[in-house]
Amino acid sequence: IADRQEGIGVCGWFLVSLSFLLVLITFPISIWACIKVVREYERAVVFRLGRILSKKAKGPGIILVLPCTDTFVKVDLRMVTCKIPPQEILTRDAVTAQVDGVVHYRIHSAVCAVANITDVHSATLLLAQTTLRNVLGTQSLAQLLAGREEIAHSIQATLNSATEQWGVKVARVEIKDIRIPRAMQRAMAAEAEAARETKAKVVAAEGERNASKALQKASMVLTESPAGLPLRYLQTLTAVAAQNNSTIVFPLPINIFGSLGQKSTG
Repeated sequence: IADRQEGIGVCGWFLVSLSFLLVLITFPISIWACIKVVREYERAVVFRLGRILSKKAKGPGIILVLPCTDTFVKVDLRMVTCKIPPQEILTRDAVTAQVDGVVHYRIHSAVCAVANITDVHSATLLLAQTTLRNVLGTQSLAQLLAGREEIAHSIQATLNSATEQWGVKVARVEIKDIRIPRAMQRAMAAEAEAARETKAKVVAAEGERNASKALQKASMVLTESPAGLPLRYLQTLTAVAAQNNSTIVFPLPINIFGSLGQKSTG
C-alpha cells in the first residue's frame, strides 16, 4: 500500500485548493491549526484525502497540514520491549515445558507500520508467541536447556523475515525462563546424581589401580635393598611424630627386619 503512486485527481486538487484558500483567508488564526510539532523520536505519516502524501514520513520538527483535507498519524520509533507470556510447549522428545521470553524491536519505517498493518505492536507480539512455540517444538529438552542462544537467534531471524513488510526490525530475542514438571526435575536430578556416582566410582577404581601398581614397584625396590625397609620404618615414625607432636616408643628390634630381609633374599 505504501508504494502506490496514484494521484488524488482533479476533484482532489480542487478540494486542496479550497483548503489552502481557506487558510489564506483566515490567516493568521488558521496557521495554529496547520502547524504540528513532531518529536525527535517520532515520525508523522500524513494522509491527504485518504492517500499517503509521501513515501517518507515527516519529521522531526514542525510540519504543515491543511485543514479538512489532511490528517496525520504519529509513529513512535523508540525501542519497544515486549514480554512473551508463558507458552506451554511439547518438545521433540515429548516433554511438556513452559517457556517465556522477551522481544526487543523497533519501527524503522513509519509508513509501512501505518499502511500495511492494523496494529503493528499487537501483531508483532502474537507472531513472537507463535514463532516461539513453533521453533521450540522442534527441539529436544536437552537442546532447549543447553542451546538458548542458538534458539533465540533462530527466532529472531524468523521474526525479521516476517515483519520486514511491516517496517519492524527485531533487535534481540531472549528466552527468559524454562519450567518443566517437578516429576521431570526429580528424574533429571536422579539421573545426574547416578552419573556423578558412576564417575566417582570409576575415578576411585582408577586410583586404586594406580596405587596398587605403585606399591608393587615399591615392594620390588625394597626386596632388592634389604636395608631400605628399616630406613622406611624410621622415616614413617619421624613423619608420625611430626604430625602428632608426640614421642613414639615402639619396642620392636630393628634386627628383625634384617633377618626378614635375609630370609627373603635367601
